[in-house]
Amino acid sequence: MAAEVIALFGPTGVGKTAIAIALADRLRELGERPVAVSADALQVYMGLETLTGAATAAERVRLEHRLVSFLPADASFSAGQYAELAHAEIDGLLRDGQRPIVLGGTGLYLRAALTDLSLRPAPPEGVRDRWLAELDRRGPVALHAALAQRAPWAAETINPTDRQRVVRALELLDAGELEPPGAESELWSDEVRRPTLLIGLVMERDQLYARIGERIDQMIAKGAADEARGANAGGASVTARKALGFDELLVGDVEGMKRRTRNYARRQLTWMRKLSGVNVIDVSGRTPEAVAEEIVALWRD
Repeated sequence: MAAEVIALFGPTGVGKTAIAIALADRLRELGERPVAVSADALQVYMGLETLTGAATAAERVRLEHRLVSFLPADASFSAGQYAELAHAEIDGLLRDGQRPIVLGGTGLYLRAALTDLSLRPAPPEGVRDRWLAELDRRGPVALHAALAQRAPWAAETINPTDRQRVVRALELLDAGELEPPGAESELWSDEVRRPTLLIGLVMERDQLYARIGERIDQMIAKGAADEARGANAGGASVTARKALGFDELLVGDVEGMKRRTRNYARRQLTWMRKLSGVNVIDVSGRTPEAVAEEIVALWRD
């Protein structure tokens, strides 16, 4: 029996959107009504579409995308909030006889869309504001040092410059909800809410890195730096500032953006290796249509 949901995951630059569109074309030939549900933590923001690599208006004409460009850049957003929205979208599409294609580059958001994770609640009112004020006053490295004193096992897993994760860890620590390692993570279980075909897209590393560089050059040519400056001037949230290249483009550090993006792609591939039940497809040198045909064969099997 064909899975109810098709999920595509892969590193930035691998060509997920083009493959999803080709897959949608092929599914329509089979009488399906596909709709993409984004599982990207940053593509939720309006005004950052170029910087975050969200589907363009032309691409959305070919394949409708849900949960893209619906939040202002000054809004905070969590995986728990996303999970509620994604579950509602997926369930609603299936009720309407449509075929959800969950399309993601953020591992946590992909799992949040497909499973019932025990996600942490939003912090108590006032706690976030206090730590954000401390972040502005002292900077992320100083807060990371404070975290390391209180919960060294948590600090070990967080980059000292990762503003969002440092603040979130301190919030959870204050609430008594930051647990030490030991319990098996739900993230890597094979349980899903709906029968799902999970496809992991990979590419030969040199080719992927070359595509990342070309993609960033194209983003800048299309105004990604202007997007970052506009969002910064408008008081972009800590969450929105996580967009790859946001801080780098504010200071004109294009090479830094490329380096950070390559590092992120490596982390995405690490996520993929941990995901249970993933069907890995190497897309190196292949057309989106050829990859889509292989996905359809797996889905119909």
